[in-house]
Amino acid sequence: MPARLPSWAWVSGLTVGAIAAVSVLAVQADRGPRPAAAPVARPGPTVSAHPSPKESPTPAVPDGSGAGRRIVYSLGDDRVWLVDASDATRRSFTVWPGTVDPDPGSYLVGSRRDATTGSDGVPIEHIVYFALKDGVNVAFSNAVDGSSPPPPPSGAKTGGIRVHKADGTALWAFATKGTEVTVVG
Repeated sequence: MPARLPSWAWVSGLTVGAIAAVSVLAVQADRGPRPAAAPVARPGPTVSAHPSPKESPTPAVPDGSGAGRRIVYSLGDDRVWLVDASDATRRSFTVWPGTVDPDPGSYLVGSRRDATTGSDGVPIEHIVYFALKDGVNVAFSNAVDGSSPPPPPSGAKTGGIRVHKADGTALWAFATKGTEVTVVG
């Protein structure tokens, strides 16, 4: 039968092993921080067989809408273009027309008004008047709160062409008195 070690020997051996392990860890700690863990690979963008729809490009200014600095309003597309002197489109946007459309042709901005209340009872701003038809003033404007116009009451004659708030601000800056407005069908 093999000889048995006294219990103090076991305890001494375990103590020496623990001290050795702590010493090794202390030496490693003195060498500075451990390198950071390698980054975890995360999934990147994937190509889908069904790409998300992208905003369509701005339609070209309609043919026959004149030349030079002007506002072009298309009755058929419910769209406005702000065109600079070099015939480049500076901005284009859709609109909500009133019930009275101006006839196709060329007009001039006759007057402007900072703010008032529209025929629908909504506070409006950036009113740019350019035509008169059947006793109704035709003008671009935007709702102060940015809302779209409610449907007009049956039989109401409204000449307001409502635009989005940001577009109204741009149109107001562009449409000084005397600016040409070309209306196309």
